[in-house]
Amino acid sequence: MKLNTLYEILHESVKNFSERIAFSLWKGNSYTFKQVGEKVAEVQEMLRSAGLKKGDKVVLLSSNMPNWGICYFAITTGGYTVVPVLPDMTSADLDRIVEHSESKAMCVSDKLFTKISSEVSSKLNIIIRTKNLTVLSQNVKAEGELTVPQPEDLAALIYTSGTTSAPKGVMLTHYNIASQMWLIDPLYLVREDDIFLSILPMAHTYECTIGLILAFYHGAHVVYLDKAPTVSVLLPALKDVRPTVMLTVPLIIEKIYNGKVKKQFTSNAFMRALYGIGFIRRYLNRIAGKKLAKTFGGRLRFFGIGGAKLDAEVEKFLLESKFVYNIGYGLTETAPLIAGAVDDMVRLGSTGPVLKGIEYRLENVNEEGIGELLVKSPSQMLGYYKNEEATAAVFTEDGFFRTGDLATFDKDGWLYIKGRSKNMILGPSGENIYPEDIESVLNSHVFISESVVTEMDGKLVALVHFDTEAIEARYAELVDNWHKKRHEFDLFKQDLMRDIKNYVNERVNRSSKITEVVEEEKEFEKTATKKIKRFLYTDKAKKK
Repeated sequence: MKLNTLYEILHESVKNFSERIAFSLWKGNSYTFKQVGEKVAEVQEMLRSAGLKKGDKVVLLSSNMPNWGICYFAITTGGYTVVPVLPDMTSADLDRIVEHSESKAMCVSDKLFTKISSEVSSKLNIIIRTKNLTVLSQNVKAEGELTVPQPEDLAALIYTSGTTSAPKGVMLTHYNIASQMWLIDPLYLVREDDIFLSILPMAHTYECTIGLILAFYHGAHVVYLDKAPTVSVLLPALKDVRPTVMLTVPLIIEKIYNGKVKKQFTSNAFMRALYGIGFIRRYLNRIAGKKLAKTFGGRLRFFGIGGAKLDAEVEKFLLESKFVYNIGYGLTETAPLIAGAVDDMVRLGSTGPVLKGIEYRLENVNEEGIGELLVKSPSQMLGYYKNEEATAAVFTEDGFFRTGDLATFDKDGWLYIKGRSKNMILGPSGENIYPEDIESVLNSHVFISESVVTEMDGKLVALVHFDTEAIEARYAELVDNWHKKRHEFDLFKQDLMRDIKNYVNERVNRSSKITEVVEEEKEFEKTATKKIKRFLYTDKAKKK
C-alpha cells in the first residue's frame, strides 16, 4: 500500500508495530511504536496550546536522540512544517534561518540552545526541550489547531549546508518524502527485525528519510548515540548493538581505511611491495575485510554510503575485501535518493541505476558522453523558499530538476557521477577537467589526508592537507627533533611536494596534470555530511 503523507506513515506503523521497539538511546531509554504515538500527541498539544496553526514553521535543532524523531513526527503530522537544522550551523546562520523561515516555535537540545540569540528566541511562541519533551519557555498562550496534512502540504523546509554556496531553503511536501518509501523498497527492503545504528546528523535528509522514516515505516528499531561517533564511542556501541543497517558518508569509511588498513599494509618497503602485487593485495584485503565486518558487530547486511563521492581506492578495497557496502546517490532537493546499488549491483565507481519511477536524461552531453543529470521524480522539491529566481534556474520547462551533477551512463544504465558542474574546470584548449577525479588520485597518496584541486591563474593547483601521523611514522626521528632540524624538515616538505606532483601527473591524463601543490595546514572546513566546502578554497585561490 502506497502511503502519501507522514501522517499516514506514523499512524500505520503505530498500529502495525505497536509493541515493538521503535527508538532507543544506546544504554538509555527506549520507546515502543505505541509510546512514540503517545509522545507525538503530547508534543502536538504543546504546540497547539501556543497558538500554532496549519503550515506554521517549527525549528528542530537537536543532537541525535529518540526525541528528535518524536518531535519531527509531532510537527509534520500535526499539520505544521518542520525546519530541521544541522547542529554545526553557526549562531548567525541559525538566527537567519529562524527569521527567514518565519518559524513560530522550536524544539531544541540543551547543548544547542545557547546558539540561539535571546533576541530571536524571545520572538518564538514556544520552545520545547528535546531531552525530556518539556516546555523551556512559552511567550504565547492561545488556542491553535491540529490538522491532518494532505499530500501536497509542505512537510519540511530544509536549509542546505552547501559546498558551493550559501544555504537555501528546500521545500519538501508530504508526498515528496512519503514517495521515497515506495521508490526505495524495490531496491532494498527493510525488515522488522533490522536494527539501525544512527551516527549521521538527523537533520540531513539522507539520515532522516532512510535512517528514520524508512526504518519507522517498516517497523525496524533505530538506536541512537548520545555522543559524537568518535572511535572510542563507536567501537563499543558497534560491539553492543551489532547493527544490521548503518548509513554513513564516505569520509568515515575513508578514515577507517586510511587509518587502519592502508597504514598497516604500507608501513615499510617490504609491505608496500607485497601490497602492490595483485593477488597478494586481494588476499590481504579479504583478511582485513573479515576483521572489519567483525568490528562492525558481525551482523551488518546493509552499509549505505552516500552524501558524496566515495574515493576510488577505498571502494576498490571494499570490493576486494567483500565487505558489505551499498552506494546511494541523491540530493536534499530530491528527498534524497535518485539512484542506488546494493549487493551484486555494486560496480566500481558507479552509484547504480536510477530508481524505478524516476525519469532522467543528460543535457549538454560532450564527446565523452558526459552531461548534466536531469531528473523528474515524485520526490523532487517544490522549490526554494522565497527564492523564485533560484527555483526557476533549477527546473526545465518540462518539469525536470537540474541536479548540477555531471554524469554518464554505461551500456547497462549504471550511473557514474563525474562531479559537480560548478566544480568543472575548462582547460586552455577547451577540454573539461573534473577536479574530483584528480583529488581521488591525490588522496591515494600515503601522506595526504584530503585535497581540493582548483584553478589559479589558469593553472591547476592542488591544495592538500597532510596526514601528519603517516609522516611522523615514516620519519619519526626527524619529526621528533623538529625543533632542532626545522630547516631539514622544510626541505623534506619541498621534496614531498615534488613527489606528490609527480605521483599525480603520472596517473592522470594530460589536461588534468597539476602544476603546483600547496599545503593547507588545517583540515578543510566541511558540511555536516563531511563534504568539503569547496567555495571557501576555490574563492581563496582566485583572490591570490
